[in-house]
Amino acid sequence: MTLDALPLHQGGAENLARLLAQALLAGHWQPGDVFPRELDIGAHFNVSRNQVRNALTSLTAAGLLERTAGRGTQVRDIGDWHLLDPLMSEWMSGLINLDPQLVSAIYAFRYSAEPVVAGLAAQAAQAEDLERLDNAFMGMEKTANSAEARADHAEYDVAFHDATYRASHNLVWRQMGHLLRPSIMALIHRSQHRTDTLDDSLARHRQVLEAIRNRDAHAAETAAREVLRRTAIDLGIVS
Repeated sequence: MTLDALPLHQGGAENLARLLAQALLAGHWQPGDVFPRELDIGAHFNVSRNQVRNALTSLTAAGLLERTAGRGTQVRDIGDWHLLDPLMSEWMSGLINLDPQLVSAIYAFRYSAEPVVAGLAAQAAQAEDLERLDNAFMGMEKTANSAEARADHAEYDVAFHDATYRASHNLVWRQMGHLLRPSIMALIHRSQHRTDTLDDSLARHRQVLEAIRNRDAHAAETAAREVLRRTAIDLGIVS
């Protein structure tokens, strides 16, 4: 793929790195593709070679690119991308059109992790955790039936999952929830654009909330898994 389809760049190396990273995350270039040369990137975006090098250094450090003397720069396999790198999370913020391979990988991780987190939350949730979950769910209910409020609904949906991670009171899972927030948001936006009604998703989230409130770890795990089954349907991963 060429650089022509990308919007013009404004700002320093940090913004250039974000633009190029988001293009990679959206599948503009595929694993194994040869990445544009420094001179071509600099000419296309009208930036200095030093800015280009700094941007490419960031992308390489995040595992997106591999730079080899004599071979140039290539896009690395998605399995080599550092998806939990805080910088990667920052680049993923606000990005909806993720590469389908990346969507599947993020979904697979969530499917294995979030039921466990919900079960821990059912055992460890305190009053303030239940209040956060309640507030997020009430926001989801309030915005579920308005097409104009889909963006707000997605924010409440992400807040619900974030509150679940926090309610686990496990330091590592809480940090994972923070790092995963942009990817969860991207999947929620993508799934909402593929469905006409959010009623079923809302009912499944309610079951997670009730199970955590009732301190039923097994029910919380089952309910969280059902939320993600619905997400898979809306993402087109399963029919």
